Amino acid sequence: MTVLPDDGLPLAAEFPDATHEQWQRLVEGVLRKSGKEVSGTAAEDALSTTLEDGLRTRPLYTARDDAPDPGLPGFAPFVRGGRPEGNTAGGWDVRQRHAAAADGAVLTDLENGVTSLWLLVGQGGIPVSGIARALDGVYLDLAPVVLDAGRDVEAAAAELLRLYEDKGVDPKAVRGNLGADPLGYEARTGTPLDFAPVAALAARSAERYPGLRTLTVDALPYHEAGGSAAQELGASLATGVAYLRELTEAGLTVEAATAQLEFRYAATADQFLTIAKLRAARRLWARIAEVSGAPGAGAQVQHAVTSPVMMTRRDPWVNMLRTTVATLAAGVGGADSVTVLPFDHALGLPDAFARRIARNTSTILVEESHLARVIDPAGGSWYVERLTDELAHAAWEFFRTIERDGGQAAVLRSGRIRTDLATTWAERSKKLAKRREPITGVSEFPLLAEKPVEREPAPEPPSGGLPRVRRDEAYEELRARSDAHLTATGSRPRVFLATIGSAAAYTARATFAANLFQAGGIEPVTEGTFEDSGATEAVLCSSDALYAEQAEQTAESLRVSGARHVFLAGRPADHAGIDSYVFAGCDAVAVLSATLDRMGVS
Repeated sequence: MTVLPDDGLPLAAEFPDATHEQWQRLVEGVLRKSGKEVSGTAAEDALSTTLEDGLRTRPLYTARDDAPDPGLPGFAPFVRGGRPEGNTAGGWDVRQRHAAAADGAVLTDLENGVTSLWLLVGQGGIPVSGIARALDGVYLDLAPVVLDAGRDVEAAAAELLRLYEDKGVDPKAVRGNLGADPLGYEARTGTPLDFAPVAALAARSAERYPGLRTLTVDALPYHEAGGSAAQELGASLATGVAYLRELTEAGLTVEAATAQLEFRYAATADQFLTIAKLRAARRLWARIAEVSGAPGAGAQVQHAVTSPVMMTRRDPWVNMLRTTVATLAAGVGGADSVTVLPFDHALGLPDAFARRIARNTSTILVEESHLARVIDPAGGSWYVERLTDELAHAAWEFFRTIERDGGQAAVLRSGRIRTDLATTWAERSKKLAKRREPITGVSEFPLLAEKPVEREPAPEPPSGGLPRVRRDEAYEELRARSDAHLTATGSRPRVFLATIGSAAAYTARATFAANLFQAGGIEPVTEGTFEDSGATEAVLCSSDALYAEQAEQTAESLRVSGARHVFLAGRPADHAGIDSYVFAGCDAVAVLSATLDRMGVS
């Protein structure tokens, strides 16, 4: 009879445990083969990745990577979820966004898996007078409604509450959010709003509609302006604190005031950072509730929205994959509600197919992948717990700087928050330009021959405050120049790939060069001669050994044939006749922009 060890897991019990130091020595050996002489922690650091906010992800996490006790789901500090049962009862709330009162669109969504509605009302959305039409046929006691009305929040709230009254909905059955967010509106437009009407709405909701919230703390304006995860969290905390102060001054208790708030965050395709962000947000808000004297009221209600910043206009079909990963991260992170933006969001108003794919993304993850059956599935991961802790500290420090400078309203009006976000975006833009942060279908593997996807233009959203950025914006400008050239001349700008030697020698660099130039809308030509290509510039593609033997001669031959500029695909070296080099890590945007300039493509 075999006696099992105390843990009941005898697998490999006869082997000694491997130590962290042994792993480091193995890493040293691998790095040494690649030419890097490092040892100990330096070897581990060589495989680490630097993130925004001073965070670093390391190649290995163990039980030595301590993090604070996250507690239990539904209990302070709420890291593992705001409710003990998490989303296991029926999955997260699938919230569809509507910016237009298209006939039948709302009912179609509700009949096919959507469980709540997010209506953009007023400027850039549904007119206040159109709310009734948008909600025609909707059972308002079953489908929560969330408004996003900006400066029209009073009128929109009055109209929605009138509909509840007219349809005889029990006030206790009303769910949703009136969507007041004065500081969010100011961030978007630069225009301050009076908080007094919002306080009055909150008092009315607290008294008559116990399930209806009044305020949304929307962190998307800071995310869409290029902010990091810590900056997004810090700005949301400062906004939430500002609203708590206003509401308690208006007579609400801290518990009643926190019950009027819902927080909205961006979910990106960086799944682990999104998971950590939502977990850290709950921990930080629990801390604020604790120091405000209401530790039991610190369960943050979260609405996650797939990031508009990551959505691309070229090859928009890839957005389906991005939003799927982001939705998975939002669900694993414990979001109460999730909005999946349609894959054509960046192009205009979504069509029925795009809305269907958006709502079905959550359905597949909940119903087929059973993602909601486990509470906090990432909990206990040394990596996730450590990342959550580090991000929480970075966000808390950013929040403290806002408070030191007078609070969220003060930093918005002084321009400090704009400067902070712009600095972060400038650093990220460098990575995008160098393709250190690749964008599939845009900076990587673009398809020039793909027919553009066209949609009805969406109404212009409110503007005048913080900017809205996109990861694809620099490449989109280059592609737009190429499109204009195609329309004017019937062909795209071209570059000739001059391959040297066998396919084994040139394929890797020819593929790299073709991918690079297509990202700027420049068509690579690989067949025939330079004279027949219609190009004015050429790229040498081969191995370093063949470059040493033939690069100068080949470059001279290309110049005789009419090449005005000769690139070499590879690291800069001393080759006569080569004008510039393209290589992994070069500033692709600068290279492509300068190339289009020389070609006369405006």
